Amino acid sequence: MKTLLRFGMSGVLATLTHVLVFVVCVEWLGVAPVPAAAPAFCTALLLSYGLNYHWTFAATGAHAVLLPRFAVVAVAGLLLNVSITYAVVDVGGYWYGYALLAVVTVVPLLTFLLSRFWVFGEDR
Repeated sequence: MKTLLRFGMSGVLATLTHVLVFVVCVEWLGVAPVPAAAPAFCTALLLSYGLNYHWTFAATGAHAVLLPRFAVVAVAGLLLNVSITYAVVDVGGYWYGYALLAVVTVVPLLTFLLSRFWVFGEDR
């Protein structure tokens, strides 16, 4: 339960970071929503890895093992993130906020399960 709570708190911080970077890119910098999803996701990813490695899962494993696994999960999350954003905004023609809502719901769930049982699972 403590791990899930910490993951949730880390996820909230990473999600807020994602939202902030995404909105700044779209609203202030004039970047289209689909390309804006990439820097938002990457920024949140860096924060997420640090929090999950050190705090959520209290990992002690080698970065040479855990970081590549985390990167695979991150790429899967990024592809899902961009796909959702593309489908909602470019295909569906809806406001980017709907895409963002879907992304911040689906991607964290997927990354928790993969992080818990694959990335950091053997390190526990």
